[in-house]
Amino acid sequence: MKIYISRLIIIGLSIAYLISCKTNETSNSDRKHFIETKNIDSSVKPGDDFFQYSNGSWLKNAKIPDEYSYTGIFLEADRTIKGHLKEILENAAQNDSKIGSISQKVGDFYTSGIDTVTINKRNYEPVKSLLAKIDAVKSIPEWMQIATEETVNTYNPNIYNTPNIFGFIVYADQKNNTKNIAWLLQAGIGLPERDYYFRTDTATIDIQNAYKNYLTELFRLTGSDSSTSIKNSETVYNIEKQLASSHKTAVQLRDVSANYHKISMEKIENEQPNIGWKAFFKTIGAKTDSVDMEQPEYYAKLNTMLKTVPIDDWKLYLKAHTLTSYANLLSKDFQDASFNYNKILSGQKKQRIRGERIVSNTDAELGDALGQLYVEKYFTPEAKQKIDELISNIVKAYANHIQNLDWMGDATKKTALEKLNAINRKIGFPDKWRDYSNVTIDKSKYFENNVACNRDNFDFMLSQLGKPVDKSLWGMTAPTYNAYYDPMHNDINFPAGILQSPLFDKDADDAVNYGGIGWVIGHEITHAFDDQGSLYDKEGNMKNWWTKEDKTKFNKKVKQIQKLYDGFAVFKDLNINGELTSGENIADLGGMSIAYDAFKMTKQGKSNEKIDGFTPDQRFFLAFANSRRVKKTDESLRQYVQTDPHATNNWRINGPLMNFEPFYKAFNVKPGEKMYKDPKDRIKIW
Repeated sequence: MKIYISRLIIIGLSIAYLISCKTNETSNSDRKHFIETKNIDSSVKPGDDFFQYSNGSWLKNAKIPDEYSYTGIFLEADRTIKGHLKEILENAAQNDSKIGSISQKVGDFYTSGIDTVTINKRNYEPVKSLLAKIDAVKSIPEWMQIATEETVNTYNPNIYNTPNIFGFIVYADQKNNTKNIAWLLQAGIGLPERDYYFRTDTATIDIQNAYKNYLTELFRLTGSDSSTSIKNSETVYNIEKQLASSHKTAVQLRDVSANYHKISMEKIENEQPNIGWKAFFKTIGAKTDSVDMEQPEYYAKLNTMLKTVPIDDWKLYLKAHTLTSYANLLSKDFQDASFNYNKILSGQKKQRIRGERIVSNTDAELGDALGQLYVEKYFTPEAKQKIDELISNIVKAYANHIQNLDWMGDATKKTALEKLNAINRKIGFPDKWRDYSNVTIDKSKYFENNVACNRDNFDFMLSQLGKPVDKSLWGMTAPTYNAYYDPMHNDINFPAGILQSPLFDKDADDAVNYGGIGWVIGHEITHAFDDQGSLYDKEGNMKNWWTKEDKTKFNKKVKQIQKLYDGFAVFKDLNINGELTSGENIADLGGMSIAYDAFKMTKQGKSNEKIDGFTPDQRFFLAFANSRRVKKTDESLRQYVQTDPHATNNWRINGPLMNFEPFYKAFNVKPGEKMYKDPKDRIKIW
């Protein structure tokens, strides 16, 4: 995955896991085979559908647990990591740790979260005074004061689509990334993204109704009668729909140039007087003379609506968004209401057990504290060294690719190689851990613990405003099973969680490791040269480093890959969006081909020795396909296609392979087979 510049910088990515094959013990040997040949569906030709060939038998038999919207390699990895974290947290909770220590903080946070007796007894008492405060509001400035305070209290660095009216973060200035500035992003809606308010297909209407029912239930749970609750939810929904009309689409958010608007504070104060920007920045404790207002259309719309929408309607909106922000911190009725809405989006039938949810939330709120304890036990210096060596091999292969490109001139090649060699590697965990000394955790107050963490996370972010960019900071916690590239730091980031089995195993043959973690590394590096990353120079500034002729050739290739993926169907009425997914598709194709070339530099890559009946090349491609062995509910898959910048798992495998000659040779793919493309039509970028 990459970190999308037009969105919230720190995202959980979640959905973008890039993981490899699960190790497997055979019944007749103690040797690990690493490729699960039992998952292969030999009735399918590799050249017709390689994803189905590699994973088909597993796909036929796999059952999605009721507590999840997916199963497969992602879930296996997640459960392993969460199991390790749960053990750490339970030990911390049981030990008499020194007050103020990270062990005490994470242990007591976890204890407060699993204490459902206290949480249920409190019902919605933690927010009663806030709801009363909203009821007492008499003017828009008063309303804005509360909305601003809640921007701080509910801040979560892992969530982009915040229901708060303000989307505020601090990050590097995209055109001068030696300095951090304030960013303002579109926000204020409760559905996944703007198009959910305007599509009229049956699936979307079901989601709209489920969301309205959710809002209705929240109002009912806090004292309104049924008819009033229904009316209130419609009022809130209509405000959101008006705000959503000003939002940019997911595709438009990918245009980094069009989403950069550095503007003076004086100008936004004059142009948007109803918002009261001076009061906003004073309340959050920030001093700045300019901001990057990424989507000014949203704030222009908000400014107008603050004048045209009645104050009583805005009060209902703020009450609803307060409750949606805090629902999972309140009693069971509120948690159930939240789940009943989200299950329509995901297809998940049951809530995950409480302990699993609190493990995830502890990682989200106290990530560096829990991360320290995790890496002490589950990440070794040897693993870090091996990954560093593997990255070096892939960088070497990448340099060879750039030098041999037939469509790029020497001047652009020279600059591209400089950028490649300037990419910083962050492996395992941060060089320095966050200090949580300002956070007080009480084992009997789960709600207050979350708010305290939110405020501390916000204050930490705010402390960077106006200061030089600290490129040592991470956007993911150490136990995360994911990876990312940050174009403004020009760095690749591989948390400890992803650098272990089943993605990487020191005992696996090179074909498996290069087909697994290798292509992930290649994928992340390629983001430096995709249709977004290519807009940034080696220092991470938005700056053109291309000749006009080479940029034209590159853009033509981007259009080709967009057209290819536009033709890939997921449902009868829904195809992959080639423009939305183009950056990830470029990274998938580049990452796989670069990893393959790096693999060919190894002893195994140069040999023809078979393991379990497969050649080294075949094992590489099988490992690549196994890395996306996932089965999703239809509801989850539909939402994914409509909102996520990645293609679906099958097309993330088949799309790159149908353009890659070594795959054709490895599996003897012939004309007439479904994945076959004429050599002149095969796309090669990096």
